[in-house]
Amino acid sequence: CHSPLHSFLPETPERQHPVYKAMTCGTKEKGRRRRLRVCVATCNRADYSKLAPIMFGIKAQPENFELEVMVLGSHLIDDYGNTFRMIEQDDFDIGSKLHTIVRGEDEAAMVESVGLALVKLPDVLQRLQPDVLVVHGDRFDALALATAAALMNVRILHLEGGEVSGTIDDSIRHAISKLAHYHACCTRSAEQHLIAMCEDHSRILLTGCPSYDKLLSAHRRDDYMDIIHSWLGDDVKEQDYIVALQHPVTTDIKNSIKIYELMLDALISFNKRTLILFPNIDAGSKEMVRVMRKKGIERHPNFRAVKHVPFEQFIQLVSHAGCMIGNSSCGVREAGAFGTPVINLGTRQTGRETGENVLHVRDADTQNKIYHALELQFGKRYPCSKIYGDGNAVPRILKFLQSIDLDEPLQKTFRFPTVKECISQDIDHILETQSALAVDLGGTNLRVAIVSMKGKIVKKYSQPNPKTYEDRIALILKMCSDAACDAAVNLNCRILGVGISTGGRVNPHKGVILHSTKLIQEWSSVDIRTPVSDTLHLPVWVDNDGNCAALAERKFGHGRGVENFVTVITGTGIGGGIVQHGELVHGSTFCAAELGHIMVSLEGPECSCGSRGCIEAYASGAALQREAKRLHDEDLLLVEGMSLKKDEQVTAAHLISAAHLGNSKAEAMLQTAGAALGMGIVNILHTVNPGLVVLSGILASFYQNPVQQAIRQRALSSAQGIHVVISELEEPALLGAASMVLDYTTRRTY
Repeated sequence: CHSPLHSFLPETPERQHPVYKAMTCGTKEKGRRRRLRVCVATCNRADYSKLAPIMFGIKAQPENFELEVMVLGSHLIDDYGNTFRMIEQDDFDIGSKLHTIVRGEDEAAMVESVGLALVKLPDVLQRLQPDVLVVHGDRFDALALATAAALMNVRILHLEGGEVSGTIDDSIRHAISKLAHYHACCTRSAEQHLIAMCEDHSRILLTGCPSYDKLLSAHRRDDYMDIIHSWLGDDVKEQDYIVALQHPVTTDIKNSIKIYELMLDALISFNKRTLILFPNIDAGSKEMVRVMRKKGIERHPNFRAVKHVPFEQFIQLVSHAGCMIGNSSCGVREAGAFGTPVINLGTRQTGRETGENVLHVRDADTQNKIYHALELQFGKRYPCSKIYGDGNAVPRILKFLQSIDLDEPLQKTFRFPTVKECISQDIDHILETQSALAVDLGGTNLRVAIVSMKGKIVKKYSQPNPKTYEDRIALILKMCSDAACDAAVNLNCRILGVGISTGGRVNPHKGVILHSTKLIQEWSSVDIRTPVSDTLHLPVWVDNDGNCAALAERKFGHGRGVENFVTVITGTGIGGGIVQHGELVHGSTFCAAELGHIMVSLEGPECSCGSRGCIEAYASGAALQREAKRLHDEDLLLVEGMSLKKDEQVTAAHLISAAHLGNSKAEAMLQTAGAALGMGIVNILHTVNPGLVVLSGILASFYQNPVQQAIRQRALSSAQGIHVVISELEEPALLGAASMVLDYTTRRTY
């Protein structure tokens, strides 16, 4: 009855569900238990890049875990770089080294290698006695590990199960998933595949790829040019070289060798400096190396052929490359996090989820086709993609491991499709909540919120808005980073992007604040999108607070399903947004919907914009406060039933109270304010003819009747029937900022 996912579920009323109670029962009574003995088995350079972050995390918690490291496979072969040495350089004690590879690089050698590993593994597992064996991916070495561990009743945690890539790898990966007891998968599609494969969904955790934890934080090293020069030469420039990595396809060796030869010919013709890595040890690799040597690649002045590059340096080389080409999973997974253009050749990665940076050449049957792909992709940059991770996989996995109950039965339980009730009851508790990070930059406070797809504010953070640009940017980045980490690790939320609402005029296409309001100092000509996107590795949208209020109504409020409507914000200032045919109107210079600055009088009071007679000069909270102060200074504000404490600030609320208590001068001022706002809205009706007017802000309820009265008296007869409603949204700026994220990102398949 114990589920290792209970600590990841959000604090919601749904936690009272009987299924949730059954999943979490008994875990709190056990008290402190012994350390969990975790054996991490690594077979090659590629899987070590995924396992190393977990190993570092386990090693950093000696009070909770005891780490054992097992090395086998191509790590121990000289021709493949003896990569076990990099594990020792990372200061890990290798408890077991198993020489399990039968040389030959053909299908029979792969089978013999699996058999050799199965002969050697029982002694090692009996000696280590691990509580959990961590295996990765879809290699034949990993299949031997999972087979031995399952037969010896050792719990298995499988990383990257449920993915689809084509070739024999799919069969091996899914076979390991069936042997494994727990699953840490990288994408939502992979999670759904595991559930469809009848795996117990209470033992599946959507973590993201562990390698992303390292690459998202480390790929911006200051010394990246030194790394590029050390591998490719001192004359190579950033984004002016290619990384090539092609492996054999074991189910179609002959064709994969042909594609490899065509790729080399295309690269020679393209005439750019290229770092080419030797293929892995799969059947067909020996023939591919022969092709490379036949073409003189190792002696060619444009090529640098290497057997292995340390992962930290490989990150730099891929992230700053002009292009990556081949069929390595790195191209469809890690490279997307940097926006590096990728050319994926052949069928080895067919079925993988990819970002827009990947150009597929599945039928790579001519040199010209590959050359043309190089011309299209080389030197481009794409938005960063986080399909495979958000940088928080390791904390999730460690929490997952800690929650494993060693007393529960080892026997796996499969969830077959006929047991529909289990799926329908449990799935909503396990899936992470797709959410947006919303930022509202006001004159007083800077607020950040995590907003779910349904418009629920999961958590909100607030700090005073700093006065200088440097302090403000630093605080925005810190609050967003802290909130994103909190969402991923503690709140079971997956952040899809960041939406920013701010005062002033904004260019939403470039994410630049053009001109700010007077309330926010040092906030004009500011590119806010770039620093936030670079820090969080997420897409970022920016718009002004009035437009965001309209977007909030369109997605969550009265504007849902309404093609044409206007939102008018009545607060300290007057603002709003116009939605026409379901889309926000920005205007040619992003000055549309400055509703507060519609002029209703040629000789009216001075407005904050420098003009006179604007709606804002009559009806804003600042304007009402100004009139209240003037009346108070003339001793004409207070009437019976009102009082002001010493040093109490006079506000618009005092003017409204005085009017309600019969102060005729206050009543006259409010009538003028209401008439001015009503007249402005009539002008809007005659200009864009919306089907609905939504009043938002602290003064909305006060202005509803005056606006409706002005429409009846002044609007054309065809516009008099337009409804005026009060917004029911408590946080329109935050919700509107979130809607920019949720409306766009959910159009993609993750």
